[in-house]
Amino acid sequence: MTEVRWERMFIDQLEDAFARCPLAYFTYGLCEPHGPQCAVGLDALKAHAIACLAAQRHGGIVAPPDYWHIHELGGYALWAQRYVGEVPRTWLTAVPPWVHFKNVCYQIRAADALGFHAAILLTGHYGPNWQDLKTLVELIQPHCGVRLYALPDFECNQPGFDGDGASGDHAGKVETSLLWAVEPGCVDVSRIPAEGTPGEHYAMGNNAREANRRTGERMAQDEADWLGAKGKALLTEYEHASPAARLRTFEQVEQMWDELVRPRLHSFASMQDSWDSPAQQVPAESTWYANWRVPPRS
Repeated sequence: MTEVRWERMFIDQLEDAFARCPLAYFTYGLCEPHGPQCAVGLDALKAHAIACLAAQRHGGIVAPPDYWHIHELGGYALWAQRYVGEVPRTWLTAVPPWVHFKNVCYQIRAADALGFHAAILLTGHYGPNWQDLKTLVELIQPHCGVRLYALPDFECNQPGFDGDGASGDHAGKVETSLLWAVEPGCVDVSRIPAEGTPGEHYAMGNNAREANRRTGERMAQDEADWLGAKGKALLTEYEHASPAARLRTFEQVEQMWDELVRPRLHSFASMQDSWDSPAQQVPAESTWYANWRVPPRS
């Protein structure tokens, strides 16, 4: 297969790929429990592999995956307390939202400074971070040339699992099937406990036993084709817009962060202590209590 992974390409290969299709893919996820049957890096493994498949089929260059993502605070801590439980070690590669999103700003700057015409930002991690990623892109887009689109991978998983509309879950039939298809060495369905076995099983989806590798292959191909079409639309948008603005310097990013993003950060969904109504709290004795509340200085 044609190499599309930025970090594995030689300079001449990068230049040739850029000339053919000046589209960049940035992929996100984190390491977290995904049932006993899936490797903990599922989110980014899945997103990165699907982006690579899209670039191989339709063109583009895939940046190195970003495994440091949002967890441990706010609604994420509440979710983990309920579904992961009081484990001795969480095995999370977690950072707070203001760290993750500022890194994203710098990644967009890299794409813009290199002259990419379009960039797709694909997250395999769920919860409300993907809504905030879309908000971030909306804030930044008027100030950079590269045309941007952000999404969770389930947005492009149509028509879902065997046409039933199930496009995303947490270590259930969808995610297990997708990872099984794109990284078969990272799934071991023999680890799935027998039905009725007590326990939360590291937040395994209730329908994980329905996972199917062939269905995962079909879903991955569908997602790759959706992304290819979106990339083509963004490239066409760039040609029509002929944008002059470019993010080139670190100082530009810092100014944009201070003036555009930081004032809105408190309203981001992933910055809320609870996603529930009425608001819930993590018990003080829980493993997840330490980082639950969002600090006011953020």
